[in-house]
Amino acid sequence: MLITRALFTVGATALGCLLTASTLTVATAATGSLGGATAGSLGTDAPAGSLGVLGSLGAGARDFDLQAHRGGVGLHVESSPQAFSAALELGVSTLELDTQVTADGAVVVTHDRRPRADVCQDTAPVVEGDPLFPYMDNYIHQLTLEQVRTLDCGSLRRPGYPDQQTHPGERMMLLSELFDLVKAHGADGPDGVWMNIETKVEAGAPDQTAPREVFVSAVHEEIANSGLEQQITVQSFDWGALMAMHELAPSLPLVALTNHDFLGIGSEAPSPWLGGIDIADFDGDGVAAAASIDGVVAYSPVATYPDQSCTVGESACRAYVTEEMVQSAHSHGLRIIPWTVNNVPTMEYLMDIGVDGIITDYPNLLRDLMAERGRALPRQYAAER
Repeated sequence: MLITRALFTVGATALGCLLTASTLTVATAATGSLGGATAGSLGTDAPAGSLGVLGSLGAGARDFDLQAHRGGVGLHVESSPQAFSAALELGVSTLELDTQVTADGAVVVTHDRRPRADVCQDTAPVVEGDPLFPYMDNYIHQLTLEQVRTLDCGSLRRPGYPDQQTHPGERMMLLSELFDLVKAHGADGPDGVWMNIETKVEAGAPDQTAPREVFVSAVHEEIANSGLEQQITVQSFDWGALMAMHELAPSLPLVALTNHDFLGIGSEAPSPWLGGIDIADFDGDGVAAAASIDGVVAYSPVATYPDQSCTVGESACRAYVTEEMVQSAHSHGLRIIPWTVNNVPTMEYLMDIGVDGIITDYPNLLRDLMAERGRALPRQYAAER
């Protein structure tokens, strides 16, 4: 695979779109300066994951980052062209998506290392007597792209999403096809939509996905070939994958995903999800640990814990993201963007404590709330040209 670092020179204007005015104020107050950087420059004296990386806020669309989770699972079948198109037409600042790598090295847009029976279903084998059929019984990395593309991933309405529109017969997308879709909507360019691409490496069960180095290299190559690198962030729960991506693309902004369990707080051995980092060395502080990774510009924790789908304000619901966590992220020069928030009270709570964005299955709800609060709304894009 051809690896070209030059393709990943992210200009200050593009990377600066990651930063909010409120976060910039926090950084300035905390350091008394901008990490040694001049506003609008990359600031070579500043840590790679810090707010010393400065630039224009662009058109203000990422003043608050509205991220459509898998394109907007609540509205359309997840990770489908229709979901991503609808999100662009609705108006979001970021398309959030997951990737897996097939046996023959293709990068497909899907969350699951093994296809879920309530999302996809088998149709027919590529060839009669194919020993891997039914394909639903295999991990994506064990199947070729041709085999994966036989799956119907558009006919089933996922339980818990009664308003989800189905798209019968829809096949699993290639990452390159997502890039083509963005261009077809005219959403490419300096002020275009961002894409937050997850490398879904399974650090806790590495035999269930493509090996980390293969996975990261394949995603890197697709990004390099896209011409859209200035509007892409790469996220992962596997912080080792973030470190590997930084080696290939030092200027590509990275996002540290996590939840309480993956940090391994109180465990005898370091968590396999942290890429060699021992959370004990940071006194259990996930924000500080993430900020130590070169290239990381944002911390993306689960919003509530242990119930990841509860509503803040209800008696049994415990918020995982606190005002202190938000302040800590900002003092470390990181944006903080919790996942996956699907009810308005929790959205309101998170906005009140100063998070920089939210990942949601219902981008329509978050956009309406942003409008009510007078937030700058992301640009809406017309249907494919």
